[in-house]
Amino acid sequence: MVGYGAASRSAASLVPPALTINAEGRSPFVLVCDHASNRIPQRYGDLGLTPLQRLLHVAWDPGALAVALHLSDALAAPLVQSTVSRLVVDCNRAPDAPDLVVVRSETVDIPGNRPVGPEERAHRIAAFHIPYHQAIEALLSHRHGAGRETLFVAVHSFTPVYHGVHRPWPIGLIPGRDPTLARLLGDALRAEVPGLALGWNQPYAADSGVTYTLDHHANRYGLPAVMIELRHDEILLPGGVALWADRLARCLEAARLARASS
Repeated sequence: MVGYGAASRSAASLVPPALTINAEGRSPFVLVCDHASNRIPQRYGDLGLTPLQRLLHVAWDPGALAVALHLSDALAAPLVQSTVSRLVVDCNRAPDAPDLVVVRSETVDIPGNRPVGPEERAHRIAAFHIPYHQAIEALLSHRHGAGRETLFVAVHSFTPVYHGVHRPWPIGLIPGRDPTLARLLGDALRAEVPGLALGWNQPYAADSGVTYTLDHHANRYGLPAVMIELRHDEILLPGGVALWADRLARCLEAARLARASS
């Protein structure tokens, strides 16, 4: 990333800014979870938020990491996760994006982000954003060098209601540059759950700036890719996590086989 250097891991915090799980997993799928954590490093205190606010969707994607971990086990797939709240820096935004560091998220003000200037912004990029994407790049580069088949899957969750508007889809799919994998995954989900209210490019459109990780990595290697968005009230309890992760494991594999045979 031009203009920014990565900070040392120790400078970020005692917790590394990114974790890679099951790096040598035999699966053709690679999973990422951009908004896995609501952790705010000690340097930033609580960003002026209450404990309840730090549990809300503004700080992370509730349930997304639980699904990604279960899916990693089910598929024997590598998983890269960010360990820092999106309120510190959003790892699914470009470094120059206006909403990389937000001062307000939906109806919640983020007082600790108001004084963030260019120097602090650059520090957060170096300490948290770059190391996360370096971890993804290292994994993909290794697989590419080994000639391994790779399909790229980003796991997210979304709120049932946003700015007062109800979102009816339990799951949404946002395609990569080539929509084939997303389309085949949608077909497999509809076959498994007849009548499923599946959101295509919902609740976010692919051109709304929310697919940085997908674009930055999958496009670089020409990988089949899809961003999965689960409505978070579906995955807040272990039963819902297992239901959706197992369902996605079956349907992702069905989509992969359908793509290979087409």
